[in-house]
Amino acid sequence: MFSIDTTAVLSAFDPKIDPKRVGLNENDKKLKEQTDKFEAFLLKKVLDISLKSENKLFGKDAGDKIYRSMYNDTFSQALSGNIGFSQMLFDFLKEQKTLQK
Repeated sequence: MFSIDTTAVLSAFDPKIDPKRVGLNENDKKLKEQTDKFEAFLLKKVLDISLKSENKLFGKDAGDKIYRSMYNDTFSQALSGNIGFSQMLFDFLKEQKTLQK
């Protein structure tokens, strides 16, 4: 008999369930959350620089910079945790923590 991992399906219906954090203790979950936020920050900086040129999506009105910043922020948060930098940083910090003990 085989078992089916349903965490990915359940996370689609319940946003509190993240399949990347299943099986982690509380400290690891907090560390993973912070590394995801750091990855989102880096992605936002890259998007801010790369999308600095004229974009037809955003007009030239008073809120141009605000909309562009909001778009980049939302896009970077959606991508965070999926690029791989967050996982690499998490693994490195976890290893450093175990070496210090």
